[in-house]
Amino acid sequence: MAIPVEIRGLRYFPGLLDPDAQQSLVADLRKVVAAAPLYAPVTPGGRPMSVRMTSAGRLGWITDARGYRYEPRHPAGQPWPAIPPDVLALWHSLVGLPREPDCCLVNFYGEGAKMGLHQDRDEGDFSFPVLSINLGDEALFRIGGTDRKDPTESFWLKSGDVLLMGGPARLAWHGIDRLRFRSSRLLPGGGRINLTLRVVADGSISPSSS
Repeated sequence: MAIPVEIRGLRYFPGLLDPDAQQSLVADLRKVVAAAPLYAPVTPGGRPMSVRMTSAGRLGWITDARGYRYEPRHPAGQPWPAIPPDVLALWHSLVGLPREPDCCLVNFYGEGAKMGLHQDRDEGDFSFPVLSINLGDEALFRIGGTDRKDPTESFWLKSGDVLLMGGPARLAWHGIDRLRFRSSRLLPGGGRINLTLRVVADGSISPSSS
């Protein structure tokens, strides 16, 4: 296993997934997308996001005019597909807890896509870490502290890199400033896939969905 590097409280595993493991995960994700197609999300203020997304697991993360939340169904109405076993295996290997994630958020970054600084705080229980898996093109990752005004630092994430955001890094502000489009050959058309695995407290589920 790759030796983790500690950066602002997060654990960074560079090159944890070899090329065969990356290809296998992409094949699994194609099945997820076939069952729950990628869609273009908008913020509660109506601003389109530059990423496309979907989810796997018991719940999926949603953003639209009603706000940020978790829902048990895709916007088209069907339940989310199961989280692929190899993705769950990574969670159990690195997190070391019997509790399985409720959501595997799948974000696809095409050319020019980015993600502004944000906190992952819709889960309701921050005692569990967030596991982030990176596949495809290199991305400039920026992380700060728990206050929006804290200074930030950046580094390039490559295909096969994994981040574990727990403890002091669980509520750190973070984002993706830009991609090196077509820097990886993993995805034939270029782009980046990011998976984030989260445990969701039941109180975070949309009341209209229960």
